[in-house]
Amino acid sequence: MTFEEALTRLEQVVAALERGDLPLEESLRLFEEGVALSRRCHELLRSAEGKVEVLLAEGTQPLETGGDE
Repeated sequence: MTFEEALTRLEQVVAALERGDLPLEESLRLFEEGVALSRRCHELLRSAEGKVEVLLAEGTQPLETGGDE
């Protein structure tokens, strides 16, 4: 599951829980799913952050635009 897919589903879960019209069992199931999705999003963000740190440590510079070189 991509970050965008996980985030979209997490937003759906939160919206359903915020409505407050679900039976307790369904609310608990959605809450559990939401926690798992939140962890997945966090894991994917940490991974992306690690890749950025590696690139920066290797001296990769962002592209310059509009320079007079």
